[in-house]
Amino acid sequence: MNSDVRAGGSVGSACNYRPKEWSDMNTAVPDQEFLEYLVKSLVDNPADVKVDRKVDEMGVLLTLLVNPVDMGQIIGRQGNTAKAIRSLLRVVGLKNNARVNLKIAEPEGGRGPRYNSEANESMNEAEDPNHEVKDRGMDDVIGDLKL
Repeated sequence: MNSDVRAGGSVGSACNYRPKEWSDMNTAVPDQEFLEYLVKSLVDNPADVKVDRKVDEMGVLLTLLVNPVDMGQIIGRQGNTAKAIRSLLRVVGLKNNARVNLKIAEPEGGRGPRYNSEANESMNEAEDPNHEVKDRGMDDVIGDLKL
């Protein structure tokens, strides 16, 4: 039998799985600890993972703070990883008779530019009020295309 599974459970039973760290904690909050364990296993900077837990009349709100570099890994393509994490938290909440919601905190300052391309630079020039607009004829524009 696997040592990570509590007595009475089977190895294949996901409901009985507990990380070893949980047994060492005297004030374990299963939903918060589960989220920390899960996210730390996904990110490149596990030391920067922080989970805040608040309980109110709506249920439990877990706020996840990660290194800005790791945000893409937590959210995933089209938000699929974040949706999966929320689904798993919903299951943990059901087991503990609580409604668990996840808020992924945006890094301070928001997200910077993804890339620095000529297209972005030309858009910035167009937004600049001091940028001089040149009147060009159709022949000049076609010549620039180098067809």
